[in-house]
Amino acid sequence: MNAEITISYKTMQEAEAVAKALIPDNVKAPRGLIIRTIRQGTKVLTMIECTTKLLTFLATIDDVMSAVSVAERSVSTVRDF
Repeated sequence: MNAEITISYKTMQEAEAVAKALIPDNVKAPRGLIIRTIRQGTKVLTMIECTTKLLTFLATIDDVMSAVSVAERSVSTVRDF
């Protein structure tokens, strides 16, 4: 199973901050799961490959989206400060 999540931001700085928040998942993934996040301009791309269970795959997508949400709130808080 594979998924690619692409999220666009207004600035490269916002995209960079979100990408950096997600990058630790690139190396901490359990066996059978590959997660890769990169920034391309103002976009953050996360690729997920799962060779285990469907529930693992869906939970991983949910975890990534939760991490994105936290990162976006942090960026917003810092920007507004």
